[in-house]
Amino acid sequence: MASNFSEFTRVQIPALLHLERLGYQFVFANDLYKDFHRDLDSNILADIFKDAVRRLNPALRENDIDEKLRELIRIANNDDLGQEFYQKLTDTANIRLIDFDNPDNNDWHCTIELECENQTTHNHFRPDITCFINGLPLVHIEVKKPQNREGMLAERERMNNRMQQSDFRRFLNITQLMIFSNNEEYDTDSRVPVQGAFYASISKSKIFFNVFREAKQSYYQSLPLINIPSDREKYILQRLNKAVLINLPEYQTNKNPLTPTNRIISSLLAKERILYFLKYGFAYVNNTKKNESGEEIKVLEKHVMRYPQFFANRAICTALDKGVNSGTIWHTQGSGKTALSYFAVKILTDYFAKRNTVARFYFIVDRIALMEQAMREFTARGLKVFTAQSRKELMSDFANNATMNDAKGEPEITVVNIQKFEEQTDKPDFHYGTNIQRIFFVDEAHRGYSPTGSFLANLLNSDTKAVRVALTGTPLLKAERETWKIFGNYYDKYYYDKSIADGFTLRLMREDIETDYKDRLLQIIKQEFPDDVTIHKEDIRKDMIIESDNYVNTLIAFVTKDLIKFRIMYADYSVAGMLVCETNSQARKLKHMFDEYQTTQPKPLRAELILHDEGDAEERKAITENFKDTTEIDLLIVNQMLLTGFDAHRLKRLYLTRKMQGHDLLQALTRVNRPYKDFKYGYVIDFAGIKDNFEAANDEYIRELNSCDPENGTTDDAGDS
Repeated sequence: MASNFSEFTRVQIPALLHLERLGYQFVFANDLYKDFHRDLDSNILADIFKDAVRRLNPALRENDIDEKLRELIRIANNDDLGQEFYQKLTDTANIRLIDFDNPDNNDWHCTIELECENQTTHNHFRPDITCFINGLPLVHIEVKKPQNREGMLAERERMNNRMQQSDFRRFLNITQLMIFSNNEEYDTDSRVPVQGAFYASISKSKIFFNVFREAKQSYYQSLPLINIPSDREKYILQRLNKAVLINLPEYQTNKNPLTPTNRIISSLLAKERILYFLKYGFAYVNNTKKNESGEEIKVLEKHVMRYPQFFANRAICTALDKGVNSGTIWHTQGSGKTALSYFAVKILTDYFAKRNTVARFYFIVDRIALMEQAMREFTARGLKVFTAQSRKELMSDFANNATMNDAKGEPEITVVNIQKFEEQTDKPDFHYGTNIQRIFFVDEAHRGYSPTGSFLANLLNSDTKAVRVALTGTPLLKAERETWKIFGNYYDKYYYDKSIADGFTLRLMREDIETDYKDRLLQIIKQEFPDDVTIHKEDIRKDMIIESDNYVNTLIAFVTKDLIKFRIMYADYSVAGMLVCETNSQARKLKHMFDEYQTTQPKPLRAELILHDEGDAEERKAITENFKDTTEIDLLIVNQMLLTGFDAHRLKRLYLTRKMQGHDLLQALTRVNRPYKDFKYGYVIDFAGIKDNFEAANDEYIRELNSCDPENGTTDDAGDS
């Protein structure tokens, strides 16, 4: 009996049958050409495609349908990661290829072992399962047998290699979603899980395999599955030469809808879910990066929506359905809150359009640097970005009630600094009869938004009917300033433990050198204040110690040697550090003496100083951009700045010399948690003894994470609609 079971029978066939339970019709691969006129250059099922386009566009002429098919096959060969094809696929204003609102008005098919063969070179690959919507092969599924880690890694490498081959460009550009599973639960011994069930979009570089964790397990029980008639199941098994499986107990077990493979298929490929992902869940990102020669190059990436972004956006719409127009999204640092907002623009634009309302979007920040960063990220994703240069200009934008700033009709967002709401004494006349709905995304909602201060009050009062979405990685938990009490209940929670498990951020490794440092500090105190000098303890100010030459020199020598040793240990000289000082004056002295110290070193390091009163905004911007994009700067010396909202993936060593607590501490620590190459950890060098404070803050956030929803008394999981 054991010989009857393999990758094919354990995972592939059960997955195929589960697709039938979801409403896909299995078609034997060999029948696709003669029965549906499969186009060999693209694997589009021509007959199915034409029938669907004819049904969705009844006024379209037959010649136009034929031309649309030829156009899709042609543009699928563009070197653009399928961007133009995706635009045609999701276009609902012209020729509709898919009915996104009525799943059953589409044709659903799946097959097994379908060749993707370049007809010129005859180079080919063969996905385990291919899923078609209206004859378009939009989803590939690859499966491996369980308990085969090396096989999983080899398959990932094959998939990455496949992405680089122009022979396969047309097939891959048409493919919108890839699922990859070995039918196991996610492993926890890797920085990024290797075993489990994953999803991804195509890429020109290394593919990132995303995990998917369903927000509510009740989703699987509530999903209406079709009961496959026994004669249909027998027919499928006979066509696959596996009729013997039907009576075997292990086969019945493998068919369970709750296996890891079948769960991710339910989560992503149930008809409503896959249509949602196709319409809203992809972003083409045009980034500017520097190559090894320091030259700026354009890099196009295709991103797929992460599952926390999916559930948060669903929860916003569910709340709006209930008449709730304000709430908080708690997603840990590095989880992609700007990308979440981009997806929300697409989703909420349609949500309000169905209610004959035009949505206008505003992204609120509290710092110029964050405003510039948000503008870059939104622009890279294709949004038309505007910004108000003064409060008067912003109020004018509110008052003119235009449905958009740009006449071309492109999706747009206005990025605004919260300071623009200062000294607001009048309210604009909104004339809400014009059917405009404003949506405010309040970034870093744990900072600078005190409900008793003028900035937030003016923002909230500027449009009391606006939808307000607060975004934070560390919500304030003190009773008088709890973030959810200011902005509304949690739409969604995603703490750093899940982010680490999902491979989006790194674990933090704290290196405790408190005892050693105390010994050195005592020596410094004795040197600064000898026993033969009479001095009262209360007369010794802290700055007399931390700004003394002995203290500063000791700190500089340690940081220099430590960073060099760290680079040698990991054979990576691109990683960098950040030194968090206790005062601005200490930071300035450290920078001055650091530069002097480096003149004595065989391979000197370069440090730069970032303080709010050092240089101007443009100089600080140039330093931080240089730090992110090149390896010219080895160390940043800071006090209060760059401890929140600053993302530099090469930053892997944080030297923390002062005590912090609560959300301030967690924000600072996560400066080093961004994924970078093969690093498993971000490192915190603890001079200040933060262990107790970190544990206290973490415990407080865990309690909040597991708390009940203030409204209904139930655990506040992400909503679904």
